[in-house]
Amino acid sequence: MRLFSGMRPTGPLHLGHMVGALDNWVALQERYDCFFTIADWHALTTSYTDTSRLSENTLEMALSWQAIGIDFTRSVIFVQSDVKEHAELHLLLSMLTPMPWLERDPTLKTMLEDMHIKGVNYGLMGYPVLQAADILLYKAGVVPVGIDQVPHIELAREIARVFNRHFGQVFPEPEALLTATPKLPGTDGRKMSKSLGNCIYLNDPPELISSKIMKLVTDPAKVHPTDPGNPDICSVQDYHKVFSSADAAEYDQQCREGKLGCVAHKKYIGEIVSKHLGPYREKRMALIGHESEMMELLRDGVARARKVAEATMAEVKKAVGIGI
Repeated sequence: MRLFSGMRPTGPLHLGHMVGALDNWVALQERYDCFFTIADWHALTTSYTDTSRLSENTLEMALSWQAIGIDFTRSVIFVQSDVKEHAELHLLLSMLTPMPWLERDPTLKTMLEDMHIKGVNYGLMGYPVLQAADILLYKAGVVPVGIDQVPHIELAREIARVFNRHFGQVFPEPEALLTATPKLPGTDGRKMSKSLGNCIYLNDPPELISSKIMKLVTDPAKVHPTDPGNPDICSVQDYHKVFSSADAAEYDQQCREGKLGCVAHKKYIGEIVSKHLGPYREKRMALIGHESEMMELLRDGVARARKVAEATMAEVKKAVGIGI
């Protein structure tokens, strides 16, 4: 079965990207025919006024993916804008998508608030349709997402149903493949996001990671180390469950019994997170100077993606009855 996913190249990758998506992608390569795109057109929906670092961010994302363990020979890795069929299918699907479907998007309001966006442009309003085109272009059966992205997969399913009803059975309806990793909060307790300035980046040195971990939000009622705490509302325990699950229950109990101070807990987690990122940092450092090889891998990925995309669009055009 084919799997599709992507990520916007809007800046350096952070821990949320790793544990929420990329570690999962690495494992999924063993089970699925994977297509992963660096979604630079999607990046323009919110960052169209400054594209000065878009190419740099695209290359950096590809190198980071490789360092994490994405296999560029096994999976199809490509830059979205290099496959024009994404835009072509997006345009066609936009003709079939009612505006109320986009207006009910539950993530749009949150995005506008988090990124301090005052108005909604055409591209941002319609980005779920472009996302649907991305998925349907490769006839993906599954899409790995967090729970907050499930409505977008349901929209892609609805669009596929509308197309198939009007023009015949062309697209399968993709299924959401939920990640098992819980959401990793940022240093302020909110969702980790570059726009919120609360990220721990994969390229952060150990001392900076430790410093940021010390800012994590804990139980406000636990003032002294001997005060009983509630780890259920503690960001540090969220990190503990992800990066050191074997002893998370033990530390949970110590916190509840007032036998564990927040500072000591944060220091421990800072060391665990830095150690976890060690192999990634080593692999990423080893890729310095190999940017030209990465460009070749991306060009190969584009060629492989185009082969599938062109076949799909030929089928779509025939079904709709456009072109000659």
